[in-house]
Amino acid sequence: MVLVKTVITYGTFDLFHIGHLNILRRLRGLGDRLVVGVSTDEFNAVKGKRPVVPFNQRIDIVSSIKFVDEAFPECTWEQKRADFERFGASIFGMGDDWNGKFNHFSDKVEVVYLTRTDGISTTELKRVLSAFDERHVDELKRTLDSIGQIVKELS
Repeated sequence: MVLVKTVITYGTFDLFHIGHLNILRRLRGLGDRLVVGVSTDEFNAVKGKRPVVPFNQRIDIVSSIKFVDEAFPECTWEQKRADFERFGASIFGMGDDWNGKFNHFSDKVEVVYLTRTDGISTTELKRVLSAFDERHVDELKRTLDSIGQIVKELS
């Protein structure tokens, strides 16, 4: 009988970027099989997050990654123990921004925290995009004000 070492992880995977890909690649390298719980939009609302990309697209993206053997919906915090059993997971891996938060699962699985990719995060991408949008809105307002002044002068 051949034992398969299954690694499990969870995430929102919004605005999929190289940091996501790197952590999935590294997690897959820890075992023979990688299963990934993708947080649903409803669960993200509970966590206080509002993803830009809808759940059905996020899980499709994650499912399409060659390092991922299976993706499934993450609907609650409490489902993890049942997922470990269901998938036969022996390793539970997360980014080191969660360091220590899942150690209570070490009675069931080996818990590992991997370093994140420097210089990239979904939070930072959203911040940059938000600033980009605000800047352009202000630029548009100034342009409209200028056009308004020209119209007044021509009237």
